[in-house]
Amino acid sequence: MKARSSDGFSSSLWRNPELAASAVSEMRRLAAEAASKTGGQVNFMEVCGTHTMAIAASGMRRLFPGELRMLSGPGCPVCVTSQGDIDRVLALASVPGVIITTFGDMLKVKGSGGLDLHAMRALGSDVRVVYSPLDAVALAEAEPSRQVVFLGVGFETTAPVIAGTVKRVKKSGLKNFSSTAFFKLVPPALELLLRDPENRIHGFMLPGHVSAIIGLEPYRFVAEKYRVPCVVTGFEPLDILSGINMLLRQIVAGKPAVEDEYFRAVPPEGNPAARGLMEEVFTVVPASWRAIGTVKDTGLGFSRAYEYFDAVKRFKIPYSEATEPRGCLCGKILLGKALPPDCPLFGKACTPSSAVGPCMVSSEGACAAWFKYGG
Repeated sequence: MKARSSDGFSSSLWRNPELAASAVSEMRRLAAEAASKTGGQVNFMEVCGTHTMAIAASGMRRLFPGELRMLSGPGCPVCVTSQGDIDRVLALASVPGVIITTFGDMLKVKGSGGLDLHAMRALGSDVRVVYSPLDAVALAEAEPSRQVVFLGVGFETTAPVIAGTVKRVKKSGLKNFSSTAFFKLVPPALELLLRDPENRIHGFMLPGHVSAIIGLEPYRFVAEKYRVPCVVTGFEPLDILSGINMLLRQIVAGKPAVEDEYFRAVPPEGNPAARGLMEEVFTVVPASWRAIGTVKDTGLGFSRAYEYFDAVKRFKIPYSEATEPRGCLCGKILLGKALPPDCPLFGKACTPSSAVGPCMVSSEGACAAWFKYGG
């Protein structure tokens, strides 16, 4: 990393320290004005885990004025996967003849019994890390006598990739591939947060990846029904600063809207082809959220035409509610009601090498970001 400039910016991260300094100055001025309209504190939520990590890695929190607080939201795919669904993942790993394929973040999320996929592998389960669901398909083709399960978790970003993979597998006639469908939908998650009587969120920094799929219209209700500003923001530090300033201007003007700072990657209409794949392969279903519970119409499950590929149905894995790890505040952190250092386990019993909750496990988790980079 290059040395920091006299303004405290690292040019390797910020690319244009002069522009960053100007944006920070504007942020501080706008935050003071916005705080006079919100009771002295302005709370913005970055919904996406990639934003959480980018804010931490860039050192941006040290630049925020006292009136401004950024909260991490339910945008980390691994973090929002319920304890009950993690238990179903571990149950799938224990089925004889099954190969579990997954992205690496899922390996160390503990089930209610204290085991994770890493431990299950040590006990004899066949668990393999892949970089794409197509890698799992290739494995199923190479080992026709084994059942290969890909762990599908995430939001509207991941779902089209799984949908395209499953559609391809159905066309090929491959019979030994299946997937979980533990997918969540971002707009309903925002409504869950806004309906909470304890909600104190004054604006949302919306996820660039999800928005590239669904576009801007699904967020319209946030500004029109709840009068809360929204900005779709990119992931460079200057993107984030620009997005914060756009939110602050909306508060100052008293005109909540849905704006697109990340227009170079997010068209207003999103990606119709990707949405078409999702609508063909999946259907809207109740979803189980960590610390929230099962909520109607907030997730995606396999449609009738593709339910053969639903791993939990294929192997008859039931769902059971499971309690959160004792002392873990991951649920409150996901809802913007606590910061990682508020958790009594943070940095003590819970570290990346020995995580208690998923917010410390995932590379997009708020606790992992705070532990690695500080607050």
